[in-house]
Amino acid sequence: MGLTSKVVLAVVAAAAVALFAATVWLWPRLARRSAAAVTGRVGLLLATQLTLFASVGLAANNAFLFYGSWADLFGQEQDLGVVTDHTDGEPGPRSMTRIGTQRPDVPGGAVPAAGGRIDKVVISGRRSGIESPAYVYLPPEYFRSGRAGRTFPAVVVLTGYPGTAENLLKGLRYPQTAHERVKAGKAQPMILVMLRPTVAPPRDTECVDIPKGPQTETFFAKDLPEAIAQSYRVGKQARNWGIIGNSTGGYCALKIGLHHPDRYAASAGLSAYYKAAEDPTTGDLFHGNQALRKRADLLWTLENRPPSGGSFLVTTSRQGEGNRDSTMKFIGKVKKPAAVSSIVLDSGGHNFTTWRREIPPALEWLSGRLKAE
Repeated sequence: MGLTSKVVLAVVAAAAVALFAATVWLWPRLARRSAAAVTGRVGLLLATQLTLFASVGLAANNAFLFYGSWADLFGQEQDLGVVTDHTDGEPGPRSMTRIGTQRPDVPGGAVPAAGGRIDKVVISGRRSGIESPAYVYLPPEYFRSGRAGRTFPAVVVLTGYPGTAENLLKGLRYPQTAHERVKAGKAQPMILVMLRPTVAPPRDTECVDIPKGPQTETFFAKDLPEAIAQSYRVGKQARNWGIIGNSTGGYCALKIGLHHPDRYAASAGLSAYYKAAEDPTTGDLFHGNQALRKRADLLWTLENRPPSGGSFLVTTSRQGEGNRDSTMKFIGKVKKPAAVSSIVLDSGGHNFTTWRREIPPALEWLSGRLKAE
């Protein structure tokens, strides 16, 4: 059974209740000072506390989807196969392969022309050498006969660290929200490419090209758009592409958009920070290269590099978020021809509840800045 299964949670919670009851019932018998009695008391208390903590942990994980599977929880790598495509008699790596589909959790989801479709894919970076699983949401309009020749805008959607792509489907409900915004006439149909920024797990690469390490920025700025455009009806110009993320994913979205306005016209960071983290989860990102470290500092880039194009959306709250001051600094440093917008909530913490309040207007903002061809 999966980590997020309600059955697993129910079994562990029932075990905690049963052990608590057993402790109360058996305590008088274990009140003696013999070694067996002491061992029994310690064992019951330890087992009860372990199951209680496990119950709370599973409930919290089910609510916020920190980990999507047992393998993700324990940091086990899941090796992906290498797909080889043969074109014009010359072998070469394929940029993307679809490994499954699922229906969106929307009305009419069983019929693609009514509810759209979610493809589970593996994206293989030609330049970066990185392979990463992802989910691609195709809106209902993609399957309607009257729009067979139309290309659609695409939005790359990133989780935080160490989140999973499933968080974007279950916890943050991106496909459902996009579907609702289109139905309400507040957004245009867009393709969503959903994945986590941790493309070299378990390492947090902060979406930078690490010297002699994972070339994560290259993967998101070049490989991913190329692979998706080759496989789906997506425009190939910057005006056709946006990127959004929360927390670490928000930093990545703003960073990629700031450094690659020729690839992404609009970038949104929900509860983002503005300087690459450097801690045990990241390892040595820059290998002493101060120029790379400064480049990964978005405030430094805005202050010291010539203004670039693109539009940016940042979010924070007056109470509950720790990024308010840095967000205000980011807003103040954006200069033309770039443009910046913001969402500032009265209160809201660094969590899914806050991001679910920001995603609908953020998708509307992206929709207004991207073009279909």
